[in-house]
Amino acid sequence: MVELEQLNQEPDYIVESKRKCFDAGMDPNEIRKPKRTMSEKQLLAKRNTYNEILSVIDFFSEKILDSLSGTPVLIVISDENGFLIHMVGDETIRITINQLGIRVGAQFTQEDMGTNVVSLALQQSHPIQLVGSNHYHTILHGTACYGVAFRYTDINNLLGSICIMTAWELHNPFFLTMLSTVVDSIERELLLRKQNRKLDMLNQIMVNKNRNGIIITNADGIINSVNDFVVGKFGIQKDISIVDRSLDNPSCLISGHMKKVIQNKKSFDNVQMILNTVDNQKVVCLFDAQPIYDETNNFIGSYSQLRDITERYLNEEKHNYLAYHDELTSLPNRRSLKETLNKYISISLISGTNIDLALMFLDLDHFKTINDAFGHSNGDVLLKQVSSRLTECLGDYGKVFRMGGDEFIFLFSDMTGQKEVTQKGKQIIDLFDTPFTINNSKFHVTASIGIAIYPNDGTDAETFMVYADNAMYKSKSKGRNNYTLFDSNMKTHSKEKDKLSLEVLLRRALDKKEFLVYYQPQVDLIKKKIIGVEALLRWNSPEYGIVSPENFIPILEENGMISQVGEWVLSEVCNQSRKWVEKGLPRVRIAVNLSSQQFLKDNLVEIINNTLIEYGMDPSFLELEITETMTMDVERAINVLGQLNALGVRISIDDFGTGYSSLNYLKKFSIHTLKIDKSFVRDIMVDTNDSNIVSTIISMAHNLHLDVVAEGVETRDQLDFLQKKKCDIVQGYYFSKPLSVNDFEKYFYKINEEIAINFTNEMDGLK
Repeated sequence: MVELEQLNQEPDYIVESKRKCFDAGMDPNEIRKPKRTMSEKQLLAKRNTYNEILSVIDFFSEKILDSLSGTPVLIVISDENGFLIHMVGDETIRITINQLGIRVGAQFTQEDMGTNVVSLALQQSHPIQLVGSNHYHTILHGTACYGVAFRYTDINNLLGSICIMTAWELHNPFFLTMLSTVVDSIERELLLRKQNRKLDMLNQIMVNKNRNGIIITNADGIINSVNDFVVGKFGIQKDISIVDRSLDNPSCLISGHMKKVIQNKKSFDNVQMILNTVDNQKVVCLFDAQPIYDETNNFIGSYSQLRDITERYLNEEKHNYLAYHDELTSLPNRRSLKETLNKYISISLISGTNIDLALMFLDLDHFKTINDAFGHSNGDVLLKQVSSRLTECLGDYGKVFRMGGDEFIFLFSDMTGQKEVTQKGKQIIDLFDTPFTINNSKFHVTASIGIAIYPNDGTDAETFMVYADNAMYKSKSKGRNNYTLFDSNMKTHSKEKDKLSLEVLLRRALDKKEFLVYYQPQVDLIKKKIIGVEALLRWNSPEYGIVSPENFIPILEENGMISQVGEWVLSEVCNQSRKWVEKGLPRVRIAVNLSSQQFLKDNLVEIINNTLIEYGMDPSFLELEITETMTMDVERAINVLGQLNALGVRISIDDFGTGYSSLNYLKKFSIHTLKIDKSFVRDIMVDTNDSNIVSTIISMAHNLHLDVVAEGVETRDQLDFLQKKKCDIVQGYYFSKPLSVNDFEKYFYKINEEIAINFTNEMDGLK
């Protein structure tokens, strides 16, 4: 079910679209397919109708794809009713969406497909973007889509939409800017073609009021009509011969093409020209020219047109520049490095001679701490200062590239030996001896460098870069602020790389439903039966199998996904509780761990309340576990715990005794249970301190009218000790390990029977 409150965080048109989907009863997890598709005959007829429009769009689509070379994007064109009539671009994306029924001829409507870029682009009078969860259906959350409608601007007649589709990870607002610029050019081109069809070439064009350059000649090439644009920019006057213009004149390109029109009756369409004006300014134009015939088909002259596209050209140039340069530092980027490396390696392979290359992978030490302390904007200032300083030691044959974040790479092509390479590495490290200054504050930053040498350390660009990266991580492990030469022992992945790999897989895990909830029974020592369970998160990774929480929970906390996963666990638990009731199992209390990030969210109480309502769960059977460290902000903790208590849910403090709780404040918190950490339970039979701590916690909790749960109970002696101390509830492998949903349902009654037998035997033994 879509949470309506979440829609308020998005633009109004997306909110309204999602609301309509919600009201229509759409399931966001359902895979929607278009309900209407044109027949081949209908599609052919539509494409014939749009033939001229598609030819214009194809021209500009190729421009987009050329400018985004190497970036997987798909360009989709629809008609005014949302029928897809053309696709160009990445084949992998095309195949993927084909599997969802999205192909040429299919119709996109909000009623059929939910919130989608085609429908919204046609509805809105402005460019739109749908990125990730902006889409209503979760299957599209991995995509970024940008759309703009196009029309005949003279009569505001909607013709269709042009949309760019790519992966969520590649989202960039520049796609929308570029698409808007292209649509503006398409609309102008369509309008021009429409006008040219309607107007007589010689009699109806108002030459001097046209913002494009116009030149009309007679059959001999003498100009008999020219507008101010051409006169002012290129000095081409009326009554002169265009074919006799001097080749050193700025208009030589124009005259050369028009000579072919007049002498060879050749036509030109959309020829891009870079021309110098009479005052030596660069102007970029699209040139069209064609011969003119009279009604008896006799050649009578030529018509040519120059359309100034300088602004668009400069935007494309800027985009192409940014494709190979880092926007923040203006240094060449990763793409530029790979092409440069491949160029050097190709030269080496073709010539058969080795080229001496040294690659130095540099990473700033503790840059995240700097960002956290000074803010990301000041972090960017530091990166600019670092990039400026790094360029000081390049020499004649060195280049420095920014890979992203705080990573830089040096490439030197003039190193003659390992000694010179290490000297250069030390020189770069020494650059950081001088402190940096931000907001009048001076502070020191260090760097770690990994060095690889071609061809000894890899003979292809990718391997070469990986080995330098591995050497850099070796520098980190040696204490940072140094450089390390790559050797064969570094070929294995570093711990940091394994962590990065896990992070990538975890971002996929939630969408792919790879997370599972296991349940460990909690046994009441008075009632001698299962009265509750603790929900424990597991990850069933296709690559690694069942992954221990200790290996992935810290990564979820670090990358900010822990709140999202925690909310999923809460929904899963409430839903499972309902299913167990429907299957006839006795109601049991379910304990769910809250992360610090969840506890600090302002809408925590609202989320929990909505989840309880959605699944119809009795609040008294939900127990939320927090840790002592979450209560360090005492006033906030008192307020939040009070609100949760008002909902009717139970609160327990997990791992009690390992944190920082003040007993003075503990009595003010709205809590019901203390959970004794298993580290104390483990050694209660052999460590006097632990046994005394456990006894004290139980006694204190009972004096505060709180229940006590002991975790990690694994032996009979531990159980007997806890019973003697009047502990209320125990949890641990002595009674049951954490169980999958199926196993819990399968063994619930059997475990209860064994618990009863266990306590019966105990009583018999006492007799």
